[in-house]
Amino acid sequence: MPALASIVLVQNLYDILFQYAVSKEKEEKLEVFIKKLETHIKSKARAPFSMSLEEMSFLGEGLDELRLLNWQQVNLFLFEIVIDEPEQDEDVWEELMGFFNTLFTCVRINNSNVIKVFPSAMVI
Repeated sequence: MPALASIVLVQNLYDILFQYAVSKEKEEKLEVFIKKLETHIKSKARAPFSMSLEEMSFLGEGLDELRLLNWQQVNLFLFEIVIDEPEQDEDVWEELMGFFNTLFTCVRINNSNVIKVFPSAMVI
């Protein structure tokens, strides 16, 4: 269970952004966004929460609200990893991600072979 502060944060963010969900479609996208944020908080990941601006474009002026709340827009690097031994895929991934996380802050995208790497200047 996430900390109470996290739950309040997500609820407050939903309340602020709800005014920009002017259609049923945008409201559904906002709910998906909030669920992704909650999942990220519950995972206690080292990497910051991130979504592409394209995915968040439904917010329109709500993106300005996020900037006012100190959300940052930064360029990320995407790396594709090719593993030669597919039968040991998950074991190799676990070892790789452990190693990569000693070098930089990164997160694997949906159990794919792609990782997002965050700029070191923005990660505490």
